[in-house]
Amino acid sequence: MPKNKEKYQVYLRQIEALSKVANLITSGLYLEELLRLIVNVTAEIMNSKVSSLMLLDPDKKELVVRATQSISEAYNKKPNVKLGEGIAGRVAQENRPICVLDVRQDARYRNRDIAVKEGLCSLASVPLAVKERVIGVLNCYTSKKHKFTKPELDVLSALASQAAVAIENAELDLRARSAEEALTTRKLIERAKDILSQEANILPSEAYRLIQKQSMDKRKSMREVAEAIILARDIKEKPRP
Repeated sequence: MPKNKEKYQVYLRQIEALSKVANLITSGLYLEELLRLIVNVTAEIMNSKVSSLMLLDPDKKELVVRATQSISEAYNKKPNVKLGEGIAGRVAQENRPICVLDVRQDARYRNRDIAVKEGLCSLASVPLAVKERVIGVLNCYTSKKHKFTKPELDVLSALASQAAVAIENAELDLRARSAEEALTTRKLIERAKDILSQEANILPSEAYRLIQKQSMDKRKSMREVAEAIILARDIKEKPRP
């Protein structure tokens, strides 16, 4: 009976973890916050020594460590992993989980020296994929030899699947915000350029170069310079009491 109760408690924790990650999909969190939460939830539910999340840089075809709850500087600064190389690289390339009983003795593992130093042993590495498109890898390490069971891998894969959707949403939101900010900046610079052109009686192209020069001289962004020009104009045109 105690054993069944323990299994039930584990099951409840797994459901809670999946629920937490599912809620992240529409959370509106910034990407870095989101990634930290995902590794923390993964480490908690899998009872792992280290959980890490690597995202794929599609241009360089490399996996980059973007989040981990490890305090090890050596682990956090691990070199990027080429697609198809090492354990994580193969997981990303083949879009399938890979388990290793002892990374310290597996020739495929690229950072065995760090594993020995940090006391990392078994590893479960699963792909983060959205509609079969791999965007990264979720890693789960233990400090002792551990053979990951199918139910454990199922939970880890489910976490990874929901995490991938949440990450994709956050990245789309970030790109949308960046595009909106870029458009606003362009509009401000255009307005400032017109103001400067009229007030100094110079060509718009010359006004633009002046904004650029002031930006470099004062080590401020062109947006900040443009906002200052617009503010000065607004103050000048404001009716006096």
